[in-house]
Amino acid sequence: MGELILGAYEEKLCLCDWRYRKMRDAVDTRIKTRLNATYVPGSSAVIEKTIAQLQEYFQGARCEFSIPIRLAGSDFQKQVWQALIQVPFGKTETYLGLSKKLGNQKAIRAVAAANGANAISIIIPCHRIIGTDGNLVGYAGGLPAKKKLLGLENPLLERQLSIF
Repeated sequence: MGELILGAYEEKLCLCDWRYRKMRDAVDTRIKTRLNATYVPGSSAVIEKTIAQLQEYFQGARCEFSIPIRLAGSDFQKQVWQALIQVPFGKTETYLGLSKKLGNQKAIRAVAAANGANAISIIIPCHRIIGTDGNLVGYAGGLPAKKKLLGLENPLLERQLSIF
């Protein structure tokens, strides 16, 4: 589907993101600034656990993740990312629906921007958010990866999405 970069801070996952996304520099700068840290190549127990759980997910053996995470963003972004975690495996939500759940349907553009700024892809399932009309829109890993992830979680959904 694509190459993911993993990063941890104080044994919490702070990065699980697509290496070649459009906003790579902005996401990296935000994480480094918010955590007052620099990137250092290496591994850790939480990174190894993340790799194992992602492998299980891609093999169809895992529906939820039990990784400690560290969110690096504004309060609003964190609120949106927490709401994303509540979208169940195999289901989708719209940007408008997510905005309503956050109590402000007029914030749809801000919700979409926060969704796009998510640096912990798959584990914080921003791929489960679709357009109001049911179409796949925007994904840091690309729309083909989004379609594959949704199909992995719900094969019936993949057949439905293939008609768009």
